[in-house]
Amino acid sequence: MQLSRCPLSLRPRSGEHVPSLTARIARASNPGGTTAIWVRDRLDGLWCDEDFADWYPRDGRPGLSPAQLATVCVLQFLLGLSDRQAAEAVRCRIDFKYTMATELDDPGFHHSVLADFRDRLAEDDRADRLLDLALARLKEAGLVRERTTQRTDSTHVLALVRDLTRLELITEAVRAALEEVAGTTPHLLDELVDEDWGRRYGRPVRLGKNPTKPKTRIFATGNDAVRLLEHLYQHGAGRASGPRVQALRQIIVQNYHHDAAGHLRWRTAESEGGPGLPPSSRAVVSPYDTSARYARHGHIISWKGFSAHLTETCAPDSPNVITDVATTAATTHDSKVLPGIHTRLARRCLQPAEHLVDSGYTSLPHLEQVAREHKVTATGPRPGNPTRQQQQTPEWKTRYAVRSGVEGTVNEFAHGHGMRRCRYRGQGKAPIQHVLTAIAVNIERLSRLPPAEEAPAPRRPTAFQNYLDQRELPRPKSWRTLRT
Repeated sequence: MQLSRCPLSLRPRSGEHVPSLTARIARASNPGGTTAIWVRDRLDGLWCDEDFADWYPRDGRPGLSPAQLATVCVLQFLLGLSDRQAAEAVRCRIDFKYTMATELDDPGFHHSVLADFRDRLAEDDRADRLLDLALARLKEAGLVRERTTQRTDSTHVLALVRDLTRLELITEAVRAALEEVAGTTPHLLDELVDEDWGRRYGRPVRLGKNPTKPKTRIFATGNDAVRLLEHLYQHGAGRASGPRVQALRQIIVQNYHHDAAGHLRWRTAESEGGPGLPPSSRAVVSPYDTSARYARHGHIISWKGFSAHLTETCAPDSPNVITDVATTAATTHDSKVLPGIHTRLARRCLQPAEHLVDSGYTSLPHLEQVAREHKVTATGPRPGNPTRQQQQTPEWKTRYAVRSGVEGTVNEFAHGHGMRRCRYRGQGKAPIQHVLTAIAVNIERLSRLPPAEEAPAPRRPTAFQNYLDQRELPRPKSWRTLRT
């Protein structure tokens, strides 16, 4: 199926109802319901086409329903489907047709439409707006409310790139630039590329941590990179070069320098008489994703990619709902993320009364800013602060122990929904994956609640815990209390 490149326009559908035959077959074949059916029955769909009116021009070829495409994207992340599998589910699964309010013989759409929709979603913070709309619908349904207790934690996210050594990075950057030029203006390479270039850059680089003749390779690759960039500049292609050539130029500057005699030198952490390496907040780690960064967390975790910050409600009398997802560079400190989280929560009218965070978020200026601007009490360990004596009281420990539950949510995102590794390249598209995953987790959690109540039943005590309670023997209520 060839897709036209002419602009699409939005033709909002009004008065959307599930066709009677689709409803009858869906209920007969799924008497217990599914998550997709719950979205239609409980929320009347997550969105309507009017919500996306400013995403499309007013004139052009009529496009598909953006509300339907957004719903399919959420179900796709809920079930772990590829684009082809999601498009097939739209054609074949009755519960998908039910939640999209389509006829049983609806042919669906080509799988490439989902990629086009994600491209639109990556513009102008539309992913955050999509979460705004979903949370507004949950709020209207009484499934989430303002001024409850919420908690936040962060986790590392691996970029969709290979983990390269510095020498591999330089070599792959040259190869990526050559591929880009060969695809756009191949005649520019005729005077430059020979058999040696073909042997060195004709396939993806795999050198490992202990390559043969590393110094020879370092300077040979560096000189090749400089020759390539100078050649493109001389032929007028340097200024209008693509992202791979631009990445090569930046990678060369960050890994090499010229000495006083004009010779190319390799940068090290402590270069003799020359500049050292750039800080990790600026160092490019892949020519294919220049927004990914290297970071370390203590002495155990190191990664190349981004950080994701998850915020959820944790009131004892209501279900836990994800209220915010923030995607930042891996080198961004947690404390700098807190004001943005509360700004978005205020926009959604979902500010907490108390916000439980770990020590990474407890920068005193930011805590004061949150309390002053949003009237939110942020609770967390404050090393070196006079109020730390209050953190030793049993009341504070009991209240703060609730924060540990967010670690289970991080595990649910990372291992249950594949958020540990980016599905798409670039910090512009990483938030799309995180937002769609958050919406999917919300509807999965809420759809499993018993119909007669909105909060899950508390966990039953074990036989030994009942034994202790019957004899009025004390027992810890949380594993956190075992540390005292």
